[in-house]
Amino acid sequence: MTPAALEWSIETCTISRAMEIIGEKWTLVVLREIFSGVRRFDDMRVRTHIPRQVLTNRLATLVEHGVLRREPYQEPGARVRHEYRLTPKGLDLYPVLIAVAAWGDTYLCDPEGPPLEFAHRTCDGAVHVEVHCANQHRVTTNRDITPRPGPGARRR
Repeated sequence: MTPAALEWSIETCTISRAMEIIGEKWTLVVLREIFSGVRRFDDMRVRTHIPRQVLTNRLATLVEHGVLRREPYQEPGARVRHEYRLTPKGLDLYPVLIAVAAWGDTYLCDPEGPPLEFAHRTCDGAVHVEVHCANQHRVTTNRDITPRPGPGARRR
């Protein structure tokens, strides 16, 4: 039996479009750093060991696509440099980062536990990502999710 998905074009797939921006190996590492408050190029490079040119390219891509914005700063006696701040578009990636971390914690974590946790700023409770349908039902097993053509789908 042929999968129904083969009847639909993937030319306008937003997953593919998103991965063009955030799917490169180092991009989520850069975002992890910025979400953690590390906003300056040299601090990111030293902390992550990302090669200079790769980090430059990742930051430029994220700025170009409006995920980050550059803000100037200047240390006394030094030239003007820039630090990187999340835009609203970038802040909307927080659940993605939390979901990736949860997957890593489940399958790749050292025995001591996860190296990074996420907490609700107001009550300090642990933060996790949950899936709910539009009718507010919590999806308790991923096998209960099914993809289907959306309003922007085009037949092949």
